[in-house]
Amino acid sequence: MLDEHSPGSRIDLSAVDAQWRAANYLAAGQLYLDDDPLLRRPLQPEDLKPRVVGHWGTVPGLTLVYSHVNRVICERDRDVVFVAGPGHGGPALLAHTFLEGSLSERAASMPRDEAGMLNLFRAFSTPGGIPSHAAPNVPGSVNEGGELGYSLTHAFGAVFDAPDALAVCVVGDGEAETGPLAASWHGTSFLDPVADGAVLPVLHLNGYKIAGPTVLSRMTPGDLHALLRGYGYEPVEVAGDRPEEVHADLAAALDGCVDRIDAIQGSARAGAASDGRIRWPMIVLRTPKGWTGPSVVDGTPVEGTFRAHQVPLAVSREEPDRLPDLEDWLRSYRLQELFDAAGRPTPAVLRYVPDGDRRMGANPRANAGLVRRDLDLPGPQAAAVDAPRQGSAAHPTYPEHSPTEALGRHLRDVIARNPHDFRLFSPDEADSNKLSAVFETTDRVWRSGSQDQLEPRMRDANLGPHGRVMEVLSEHMCEGWLEGYLLTGRHGMLATYEAFAQVAGSMVGQYAKWLESARVVPWRRPPASLNLLLTSHAWRQDHNGFSHQDPGFIDMVMNKKNDLVRVLFPPDANTLLAAADDALTSTGRINVIIAGKHPSPSYLTLDAAREHCARGMSVWQAESSGQRRQPDVVLACAGETPTQETVAAARLLASRAPHLHVRVVNVVDLLRLQDHGQNPRGLDDAQFDAAFTPDRPVIFAFHGYPGAVHRLTYRRSCHPQLHVHGYHEEGTTTTPFDMLMLNGMDRYSLALDALDRAGPAAGDAGTAAAEEFTRARADAKAYTRRHGVDDPRLTRMPPHS
Repeated sequence: MLDEHSPGSRIDLSAVDAQWRAANYLAAGQLYLDDDPLLRRPLQPEDLKPRVVGHWGTVPGLTLVYSHVNRVICERDRDVVFVAGPGHGGPALLAHTFLEGSLSERAASMPRDEAGMLNLFRAFSTPGGIPSHAAPNVPGSVNEGGELGYSLTHAFGAVFDAPDALAVCVVGDGEAETGPLAASWHGTSFLDPVADGAVLPVLHLNGYKIAGPTVLSRMTPGDLHALLRGYGYEPVEVAGDRPEEVHADLAAALDGCVDRIDAIQGSARAGAASDGRIRWPMIVLRTPKGWTGPSVVDGTPVEGTFRAHQVPLAVSREEPDRLPDLEDWLRSYRLQELFDAAGRPTPAVLRYVPDGDRRMGANPRANAGLVRRDLDLPGPQAAAVDAPRQGSAAHPTYPEHSPTEALGRHLRDVIARNPHDFRLFSPDEADSNKLSAVFETTDRVWRSGSQDQLEPRMRDANLGPHGRVMEVLSEHMCEGWLEGYLLTGRHGMLATYEAFAQVAGSMVGQYAKWLESARVVPWRRPPASLNLLLTSHAWRQDHNGFSHQDPGFIDMVMNKKNDLVRVLFPPDANTLLAAADDALTSTGRINVIIAGKHPSPSYLTLDAAREHCARGMSVWQAESSGQRRQPDVVLACAGETPTQETVAAARLLASRAPHLHVRVVNVVDLLRLQDHGQNPRGLDDAQFDAAFTPDRPVIFAFHGYPGAVHRLTYRRSCHPQLHVHGYHEEGTTTTPFDMLMLNGMDRYSLALDALDRAGPAAGDAGTAAAEEFTRARADAKAYTRRHGVDDPRLTRMPPHS
């Protein structure tokens, strides 16, 4: 650390410039060079990479900010996480981590010398090498470069409960047009200057996306600043295309912003009362796209235009005509000032490079598993609900409880025991989703104005500056906050309406790619798992209507590597507690839990629920009928409402067709259905057939789209006999049972299908039973049309025969 450079001393801008030029050269070299990394001879066609691919336009802005932030770290000893938002900015981060040595420490083939430089160039955007974006194998990265629009939410998530951390987030102006980024400016309304760190956004306006201008770059500075001030920022403008002027202005802006952050936090932590909404500093940086690259090519402007977005010079081994132009560009960085004869960075380049963990590529926060601590979990026993004892009765009666209400009690205790490591994220739905018990121990975070002027009965409930529940009506923000929180070593859960989880579906998909890529990076340590609770689900959105009825998120997440994903359908409250307890102790995966909030039957004790979750599926003997080794028909189910209707159907069949031997199978871990050869966690054929039989009809009541079950079971021997009932895009504002009938998920439809598939096995009683169930279904529909509600008899479980 360069102790002689105190905050008040004169800044050596030539050293900042040297680091910037060195990083730009290394970035350009990654795009083009396959040999002679120090340009010891005139460039030859064979010195070029076999395939020149990558992106240049955003690189000079990223390297500029990184170089200046390094200077601030050296002078102020700050703990900084660098978040690179602009798409394919990987070359910039790889260049800087090479210069600071954090890349070399993780990749022995890339020491800080000529050989390491050559290996870096050859590895970039090469099959089996390094991607073109800030992927998990880039040290210090907590934001995938291709995750366009998520950077600022990741940055806020990274500093929650990290009072010493500063996240410097470079936001690209094309990225700023995305919905997730546009919403994420609101993070200032939730940032606590006492217990949280700070986010310093740098909005980099270089003017262009891939092929056209960006909206924010074409706004007048006055309009743009007014917009940002409304979001809660005090913007500082830095603009220009003369390096010496931009260096001086950016250095002053950074010092001023850090001073302002220190003042805000210092005042708040000293207990001073705020005089209104805090305005956090940020920088609006305007520099040319592709700055320092080729200015004009064949008479056409490149630097400062959209043409600089990818490779600004079209040159290859096969078409080397512009090789002299490339050489002129590369030599313009004056390599002899930046690297010595062995290819090592010179003292000028390294003057403002931090040491040890202060290097942004080596910051432990950016490698979640290094700082993650296990949660102090209370165990779910205190939140468990009453249920029939396992095996206590051949024909149990099930009490009813709200599954998510029980989970809320458990999460309340988790929050109480982990006041600095766990947060619940929800788009304004913790109360709606019956998780209200959490407010017995915490508040919703809120720092954007108060209602003190109103009489107490009119004021908001459960709001406070230091709460553990993060609620904002944006799935994008909630998901991004949670990802940033997890990727820097903490734990959490996101609860949302099932239909609207798909708003953040792309984010979850990208996060799955991050986890998959990180698994093969040996120095990465896994973060706590991404836990998603989908509730207020399709089958009980009868009052909100068709728009709220969509289980499609299940299909999206099933496309990801199955060893990364759990898709769980706890059938009752205690099984939800068991599933959540496992999810909160897991690392490095995505747990999607679908559970209801309305009172529903509680089938299992907590111990039985834990065993059920461990197996992934179980035969429910208490609801099965007949003693034969092989049943006549299997009634299978996955999901809270499908389970209720399946048990009801089994009881109807036992009562009206007693000679029909029915087996009830409940599936809680959906991907266990998959063939063991496709998914290591899948059941082998013997295990699967023991539950479902190899050749008997299987009537499967599934929470989501029927195709999902067929995809998972197409290799199974029983698949020709598998008949899946699920959601068929039939919905409206109606009653709960009518919603089931619209999609053929009701107990009568299931029982009728079982009778039809079982054929003669049902005996003479089967025909009479089918006629009775058909009439009962018609009567149920007529009742809803006549009375506007369901027949009360259908809200209760039928008795055993």
